[in-house]
Amino acid sequence: MTAAQSTNRTPRSQMAPPATLFLFGAHGDLVKRLLVPSLYNLTRDGLVGDALHIVGVDHNKVSDEEYRGKLADFMQEMSAKRGKSEGGEPALDDKLWDGLAQRITYLEGDFLDDATYQAIKQRIEASGTRNAVFYLATAPRFFCEVVTRLAHAGLLQEGDDQFRRVIVEKPFGSDLKTAQDLNAGILAVMDEKQVYRIDHYLGKETVQNILVSRFSNGLFEAFWNNHYVDHVQITAAETVGVEQRGNFYERTGALRDMVPNHLFQLLAMVAMEPPAAFGADEVRSEKAKVVAAIRPQSPEEARRNSVRGQYAAGETGGQRVPGYREENRVAPDSCTETFVALKLWVDNWRWAGVPFYLRTGKRLGVRSTQIAICFKPAPMSPFRDTHVHRLRPNYLIIQIQPDEGMWFDFQAKKPGTTLEIDNIQMGFAYSDFFKMQPSTGYETLLYDCMIGDQTLFQRADNIENGWRAVQPFLDAWHDCKDVQMYPAGTDGPEAADELLRRDGRAWHSLK
Repeated sequence: MTAAQSTNRTPRSQMAPPATLFLFGAHGDLVKRLLVPSLYNLTRDGLVGDALHIVGVDHNKVSDEEYRGKLADFMQEMSAKRGKSEGGEPALDDKLWDGLAQRITYLEGDFLDDATYQAIKQRIEASGTRNAVFYLATAPRFFCEVVTRLAHAGLLQEGDDQFRRVIVEKPFGSDLKTAQDLNAGILAVMDEKQVYRIDHYLGKETVQNILVSRFSNGLFEAFWNNHYVDHVQITAAETVGVEQRGNFYERTGALRDMVPNHLFQLLAMVAMEPPAAFGADEVRSEKAKVVAAIRPQSPEEARRNSVRGQYAAGETGGQRVPGYREENRVAPDSCTETFVALKLWVDNWRWAGVPFYLRTGKRLGVRSTQIAICFKPAPMSPFRDTHVHRLRPNYLIIQIQPDEGMWFDFQAKKPGTTLEIDNIQMGFAYSDFFKMQPSTGYETLLYDCMIGDQTLFQRADNIENGWRAVQPFLDAWHDCKDVQMYPAGTDGPEAADELLRRDGRAWHSLK
C-alpha cells in the first residue's frame, strides 16, 4: 500500500452548526496556546465557518481590539517558530486568521457576578444563533460556580431549536469525594448529555487509532487477552519540569495530574471490550466497565505496588536544570511527587492475572507517551542445544507522541552459519503514510462538542471510577519517607525498575 493510496479515507466534511463559544478564563495559557490555534485549524479545514462566534470571558479590562491583538501576536510568534523549525515559511494564513479574528470578541466580567451572565445572555441574543457552548478554561474552584450561575440565568435550557453545552477541563476533582461532589453539583442543574469533560489525550490521532486498530483487524483481537498477553505498560514521560506551575503542582502531584484521567483513558481503550457500535454511549459504557474493574488495593498493597519519585537537579538537553524543590513556588521540603509508577490489575474475564504497569514523570530523559503490550514468551525448548540463551519477548508498541505510529517487535535469525537470533521491529509511522496537518490535539474535541458527539469525553461514572481506583494510593501516602529522588534527565527512580524487576520483567526502552 502506498502513502497516496492510504490517504483515500473519507474526511469529516460536516460543518459545525452555528453557535457562540464562550471561553471562560480568556487570558489563560490554555486559551492562547491551544484553544484559539485549534479554532484556527478547524477554520482552515472547513469544519467551522462564519456562523461560529467566539467570546472571551475574564475579569481583565481590555477592548475587543486589544484582545484580538494579543491573540494575533501569539499566533504570529508560534507560526514563525514552526516555520523556522521546519525549514519553511510561516504557516499562518493572514487572510484566514483575519476572518476568524473578526468573530472573536471580549466580555469583561467576574465569574461570581450574576451581571456577567446577564451580559452573556445578551451576547447570545445578539449573535443570531441560540446555540451556545461554554468552555470552562478556569481554575477548578470555579467549575461548579460557573455552571450553577449559568443555570440560574436560564443559559443551560435547551429546546428543539437550540443546544447548550459545557466543556469542563481537568482536574475534575482532587480525590473521589471531590469528584463526586463536583459531578453532583453539575448534574443538579444540567443533563449528562450537556456535559463534556475533556481529556486532550483523547484528541490525539494515535489514541483514537487504538480502537480502529483493535476492532478492524481480526489478527489483533484473536490474541488480545490473558491467554497471550503477559503484561501491559503505559508510559507518559516528559522532559520538562513544572515550569511556572509550581503552585498548582504542589497541590496536585503526578498521580492526580496524570493517572485518573490521561493514563486511565489509555488503559481503558486498550482493555475495553468491543462496543456494540461506535456511538458515544456504547464506547463510554465499555470504558467505564474497565476502569470499574481495576482491583481495589489495601493501603499496604498500594504502598507495595507503587513508587513515588521527585526530580533532583540534573542535566537534560545538554543543560543543567534545578531540582523540583528549587523551582519557583515550591516548598523547600516538598513531598509532592513528580514521578509515579503503579502496578494494577483489571479483574475481568479478558485480563484476569495480567498486570498493568503505569508510569509518568517530569524531567525524565526522553519525551514519550507509549503503550507497550508484552506477549507471553514462546517455548524455549526447541533452542536448548543452540547458541540462543534467552528469547526476548514480543512487544506491540503504540507510540502516542512523538513520532506517532505502531511497531511490532519480533525475533528473526541473523545471517550466518550459526543459529543466532536478533530482535526486529516492523511497523509504520503516521508521518510516512498520512499528511499530518499541524494540530494541538484539541481540534477533534472542540469539533465533536459542537456537533454533539460525546464519544471522546468522559462520563461521570468513568471519572468517579478512576478516582476510586487511585484513592488507595492517595490514602497510603502520608509523608516524605516514600518519595524517591531521581536526577533530572534520567528514567526515574531506581525503585520504579525494581517494581518490575521483582516480577522478572523490565520497562520497555523509550529511547
